[in-house]
Amino acid sequence: MEVAPTGPDEPKEPKERTFTENARRQQIVAAAIDTIAEVGFAQASLARIAERIGVSKGVISYHFAGKDDLIRQVVIEIFEAARAFIIPLVLAESTGPARLRAYIESNLAFMREHRSSMVAIVDIARNGGVMADGRRRVDGRDADVAVHLLEQELARLQAAGELRGDFDPRVMAVAIRGAIESVPYRLAGDPDLDVDRYAKEIATIFDLATRVAD
Repeated sequence: MEVAPTGPDEPKEPKERTFTENARRQQIVAAAIDTIAEVGFAQASLARIAERIGVSKGVISYHFAGKDDLIRQVVIEIFEAARAFIIPLVLAESTGPARLRAYIESNLAFMREHRSSMVAIVDIARNGGVMADGRRRVDGRDADVAVHLLEQELARLQAAGELRGDFDPRVMAVAIRGAIESVPYRLAGDPDLDVDRYAKEIATIFDLATRVAD
C-alpha cells in the first residue's frame, strides 16, 4: 500500500522541528492510531484524538494541517516502523531458506506487536481511503512494490542455488505477500487470532515449496 498525497488539507511546509515538537507529533500519531482502532476512522475526529491525550484540538492543528495531513502521517509511520522492524531481522540470516522464513515471520511478528496499527490501517483503507478530491490515501501500489522486491530476492536466491530453481518467482512472491497481507484484515475481525501459529504455518508452507530437494 502506498501513501497518496494529501488532499485539501495540505501538509505543513517542512521545517526544522525541535525535539519537543517531534515528540508531540509522535504522541498525536499514536493517539490517532489508537482512536481509529477503537472507534473507527469516521468517528476519530481531531477533537476526539486530542481528548485522548489531554490537549486541545488546536494543539493538533498546530502540528498538522488537518485530518488528511494527520492520517497521511499515520500511514507513513506505520509502514516506516514495519520496515525498520523487518529488514534487520531478514538481513541477519545468511541462507536463502532462513531469509525467507525470517521475512514471513518478521512481517507477522510486527503485526502481532502492533495490532492497533493493523486494525487502524485496515479501517483507513476501508472507510477513509478516499479523500475529498477522489484520490486514495492508501492504494495497492506499495503492495506491488513489495511483490516486485520479493520476486527479485527469490530470483536471486534461485540463481545462487539456495532455493529450488523451477518455481516462478513472480507467482511465489504474489502468494507469499497475499498470505501476509491477509493478516491485518483477519486481526480486524478476530482480535484473538493466534498470529504466531499462523506465521509458523505459512513460513513452513513456503519453506517446503521453495527449498532445494535433498
